[in-house]
Amino acid sequence: MNAPPSLAFRDPIHGFIEADELEAALIRTRPMQRLRSIRQLGLTHLVFPGAEHSRFGHALGTMHLAGRVYDTLARAEDTPLEAGPRARARRLVRAAGLLHDLGHAPFSHWAEELFEDGIDHEEMSRRLLGGREIGAAFEQHGDGLEARDVIRLLGDDLDGPERLLPPIVSGELDVDKMDYLLRDSLFCGVRYGNFDLDQVIATVRPLSCGAGGDHRLGIDAEGLHAVEGLILARYYMFTQVYFHVTGKALELHLNEWLHEQGIAWSSDPERFLANDDGEMMTRMRRSDSLHARAITDRSHFRLAHETGEHLDADEKRAFEQRLEPLRESYGKNVLVSNSAKDPHRLGRGRVPVRQNGGKLVQLEEASHFVRHLRRIDRYRVYCSDAVFDEVRLALGS
Repeated sequence: MNAPPSLAFRDPIHGFIEADELEAALIRTRPMQRLRSIRQLGLTHLVFPGAEHSRFGHALGTMHLAGRVYDTLARAEDTPLEAGPRARARRLVRAAGLLHDLGHAPFSHWAEELFEDGIDHEEMSRRLLGGREIGAAFEQHGDGLEARDVIRLLGDDLDGPERLLPPIVSGELDVDKMDYLLRDSLFCGVRYGNFDLDQVIATVRPLSCGAGGDHRLGIDAEGLHAVEGLILARYYMFTQVYFHVTGKALELHLNEWLHEQGIAWSSDPERFLANDDGEMMTRMRRSDSLHARAITDRSHFRLAHETGEHLDADEKRAFEQRLEPLRESYGKNVLVSNSAKDPHRLGRGRVPVRQNGGKLVQLEEASHFVRHLRRIDRYRVYCSDAVFDEVRLALGS
């Protein structure tokens, strides 16, 4: 008989999300509670007013989906994973899903490069996982699980059957993507991020690849079109939301202001926990900087020029050469964004697809659609009113 949940949340994407004793203890820690004050999409709420959702809600959703994917894998034929709600590997992958974003700084990916000592949000996550509060939750409720097990999972450093766990949280078909696409789409009020989540999860399989018998996360053939739907959802969320023309202008102003103010995210976990979106927005509202006003008063630079959405390497080099004299002539009156992404490439590895006869092929081979998607790579040039006409003329807009 299963123990009752220690916590239950109503989630707009997944319905009820239940947390056991360990997960509830982790949720109550300061590192997790801080994520309530970190918006999932930076300043995107200034473009899509509903996008007020936080990293906290996304963490709960990722935990929930990690459990669902694990359960599908554990029920599969010839699976190396133990089934059941108290299986160690299941508890571990859910904890990793819950904790994977602890190290995100204010404004999430919008100000990713400002950590002291050259670290990134993933390293900060590891440092927070190694801290007293997270460790105490595992000591009291882990039943053998430790924070270092989560660190190893997030670092893709597990052996044996548990080698299947890291790609569930961060890989080609990870639950991080599955949750943020649906969540961001809902809160932005768009439909681009929707896909058949249930079919994707139902057809995920632990596929044995190679003579060594190692298992990889893949899909059965009947899930191919659902995965194509996920890829198309990701593609359109990048073109229509994450790379939105006004959002990129605000992101440029935000980074100019942060650099101007000499703001960096502390590499010390305790000091880092004091930084959140609200604190930064209060400082911005009190600032008389042009870049702060561009955000708080919506007086951002205007779009003077944008390239096509799919520059090839030669076109990219040619446009960068045209930018150099502009930067020299107009300096801080010109801001340039380069939005580049392969949203149809789901990760560093490849997704194996098991065809009806049992043969394994790579996703790109199985899907004509995926083979023909192109990389997004476009430039946008924004400038102040004082030089707007000159810049447009120089770029032939």
